[in-house]
Amino acid sequence: MVDTKVYRASTTAPVNIAVVKYWGKRDAKLNLPTNSSISVTLSQSDLRTLTTASCSASFPDGDSLTLNNEPSDITGARTQACFRELRARRTRLEEADSSLPKLAAMPLRLVSENNFPTAAGLASSAAGFAALVQAIASLYELPDSPSDLSLIARQGSGSACRSLFGGYVAWRMGEAADGSDSKADLVAPAEHWPEMRALILVVSAAKKGVSSSSGMQQTVATSGLFQERITKIVPANMELMEKAIHARDFPAFAEVTMRDSNSFHSCCSDTYPPIFYMNDVSRAAIRAVEAVNAQAGETIAAYTFDAGPNCVVYYEEKNAATVVGAFHQALAGVSGWKEGASGVSSAVKLDEGVSATLKDGVSRVIMTGVGDGPRKTDEYLVAEDGSPVQR
Repeated sequence: MVDTKVYRASTTAPVNIAVVKYWGKRDAKLNLPTNSSISVTLSQSDLRTLTTASCSASFPDGDSLTLNNEPSDITGARTQACFRELRARRTRLEEADSSLPKLAAMPLRLVSENNFPTAAGLASSAAGFAALVQAIASLYELPDSPSDLSLIARQGSGSACRSLFGGYVAWRMGEAADGSDSKADLVAPAEHWPEMRALILVVSAAKKGVSSSSGMQQTVATSGLFQERITKIVPANMELMEKAIHARDFPAFAEVTMRDSNSFHSCCSDTYPPIFYMNDVSRAAIRAVEAVNAQAGETIAAYTFDAGPNCVVYYEEKNAATVVGAFHQALAGVSGWKEGASGVSSAVKLDEGVSATLKDGVSRVIMTGVGDGPRKTDEYLVAEDGSPVQR
């Protein structure tokens, strides 16, 4: 008798923002990086991808993915690599236990949604592939650890491997040619340093002009600064950052974060032809952070930029009034401020030109903090009969 049951599992997965950046691949097919990296996992209350993985013998032939209510291409090598590895692991379970339903042979129907702009420099691919891999792993009831699953997620999107964990996460570049040791591990859980906060200034929600994948390969091929970064700067920054996290030393954390962001974007501008992910609004955000630290008399805020113009400002909760208040002066009219932000008063006064540039260029803010890793959820985007849930 044919099994026509619809099997389902749902997962949410977080965004992570690197404080020591991954940029460059030593093996593009396996998504193996030229350097290790460290990130902070952000709270899913504010930024998350929700994915339902389902399968059934009654589904039409072929896998499918719907992202934010639009059909999404899954024929790419990266997505297919994730599917193959997950199916192979499920197949081994089925071969070991003949009573298990033969899910590996069934078509997959995946439905996913982000609660933040996609492909705008907010690590949507990291959250997306982490959610996809974890949801299918849950559907297949795989016994693999987050670190094991990070090996699979890495093949979809490099930074996705770090979104398999909460808190403070390292992606070890590894040395093996097959990538078997290039995976994520936990530096410290969120509860080790729960006071960490992030204010994200969304400068542009538009899709990036140069994708991360193509941009980093251009940098590897043409930047003279790049070898210095991967051989000297990043290894030193990795060591300093892990020490800062373990010691909860914010000034040290902040300095490494800002220096590493500067190094990364210097390599981008040194690429031929140059790549400019940052813009005038991004540079105004840097000046604002510098003003906050200068007027506070100590380093209480840190900027960082991924492959996009959006600024992520890290700070500790105890300094929220000073940091958040300074930016709120310039950006009171934009959306995203949480309750209480408007009542915050800061002694920091931003330069009029900096304030004007921020006011004209920032479309929204996101207030968040360090958070946990993927969560299993009973919120489904695929109904019991296999149809997409209307939302």
